[in-house]
Amino acid sequence: MDNVTAAKLLLSCLDLTSLHDNDTVKSIKDFSELAYTPYGSVAALCVYPRFITAVKEQHKDLKVATVINFPAGENDTEILDHEIPTAISLGADELDVVLPYKSLMNGDEEAVAQYLSKARKLCGKQVMKVIIESGELDSINMIKRATSLCIEAEADFVKTSTGKTKKSATPEAANAIMETIKASGKKVGFKASGGIKTFIDAKNYLVLASSINGIDWVKSENFRIGASSLLKDLLITIERGY
Repeated sequence: MDNVTAAKLLLSCLDLTSLHDNDTVKSIKDFSELAYTPYGSVAALCVYPRFITAVKEQHKDLKVATVINFPAGENDTEILDHEIPTAISLGADELDVVLPYKSLMNGDEEAVAQYLSKARKLCGKQVMKVIIESGELDSINMIKRATSLCIEAEADFVKTSTGKTKKSATPEAANAIMETIKASGKKVGFKASGGIKTFIDAKNYLVLASSINGIDWVKSENFRIGASSLLKDLLITIERGY
C-alpha cells in the first residue's frame, strides 16, 4: 500500500484525542474542528467527560469517545456506577474504560472479570474499549491474559494504553493483543494509543494489523489509532503525495 492510501486509511481510523489537564471548552471546541479534513473525517474525537456536551452541540454527526476510570485504573466499581451512566447521558458514543491492571498483576483475575462484566452492562449498546495499560504489564503472557479477559467480557475493542505512563503502545504488545483476538474467533477490535506521533509510527500498526487480519479488516469498525498530534503528519503525507 502506498503512503498516501495508508495515510487516508489511518485518518479514517483515528481517534483524535485531547486529554490534557489544561483543556478548556474553548480549546476543545477549536480542537474538534480538526476532525473534519478535505480527505474525510476522523473516526471519533476523544475528550474528558466534561467536554462531551460542548462537542456534541457543535458537531452532532461526530462520534465522541470519552475515558472512564482514567488514568489510574482503580479496582472500584463505584467509579463505573457514576462515570459510565453520566458519560452516556451527556452523549458519549464510545467509552474507553481503564482495566484495573494492578489487580491483574496481583493475580486477582476474578476481580478484573467482575469489573469488566459490570462495565459491559453499564455501557449497554455503546462501544466499550478496554485500556489494558500494556506498558505496565510485565510480560507478553500477561498482555494476552488481559486481552482474553476483555474478550470474555464482550469488549468491542482492546486498547493498549492511556498514554499517561512511561511506556505506552509497542508493536510487540499490539501483536500479542491482535493474535489473541484472532485466536478467539470473536469480533473484537484493536486500538493502539500512547506515543504515536508520526505517520511512520501509525503505519507500523496498520501493516501489523493487515498481516494478522488482512487489509479488509483495517477499518474503523475494527481498528483505531488514538493520538493527539498524529493528524498533522497524516495530512502532510497526503498533501505531499508520497
